[in-house]
Amino acid sequence: MIDRNGYRSNVGIILLNSKNEVFWGKRIKQDSWQFPQGGIKPGESPEQAMYRELTEEVGLHPRHVEIIGRTRDWLRYEVPDQWIRRDWRGNYKGQKQIWYLLRLLGRDCDVSLRTSVRPEFDAWRWNQYWVELESVVEFKRQVYRQALTELARLLNRAPFDGNGYGGSGHPGGREQAAIAPPKQGE
Repeated sequence: MIDRNGYRSNVGIILLNSKNEVFWGKRIKQDSWQFPQGGIKPGESPEQAMYRELTEEVGLHPRHVEIIGRTRDWLRYEVPDQWIRRDWRGNYKGQKQIWYLLRLLGRDCDVSLRTSVRPEFDAWRWNQYWVELESVVEFKRQVYRQALTELARLLNRAPFDGNGYGGSGHPGGREQAAIAPPKQGE
C-alpha cells in the first residue's frame, strides 16, 4: 500500500539475542546484509505485519520473541529509480517504516530461513549492536542508523509497554561500539 506521498508502509525488525547482538540476514544470492523487514498488508497493523514478516523471513513465531519497543514515528528512505519496479515508477518514492526491537526468547536453532517458498535470506549471523553498515545497501543506511539510535536506549529494558517504550526495567548497560551513533542533529 503506497501513501499519497509515494511511500509504502513497512516494518523493520531489530532482533537481539541475550548478549544484545543483532540478527543480520544475507540477502539471497547477494553480498548484502540487512535486518528482516517487509510491507504492511491492507487491514494489517504494524505489529501484525512484524510478526508475519518475522515468521516468513526468519521462521520465528511470537512465542520465540518479546517486543522491547518500537520507533515512535515512521522512518523513511527513498529508493533509487533503478531499484523501482517499472509499474511503480512515477508514484513510488520509497518506504516508510515502523521499527521494532525484539528479544529472542527461543534458541538459535529456532531460526529457519526456509519457511517461505520465496526465502529472503540464505545465511544469517549475530553482530554487535553498533557495527559498520557498509554491507547494507547504501540507500537504507541512514534509516538503519536512525532506528538503531532511537532504539538503543531500550537495550536493557523490560518488554514493550504498548507506548513505544520499554517498561519498568533498568536503563543503562554497555554499548559495544564499532561506530558511534550519530550525534544529535547529524
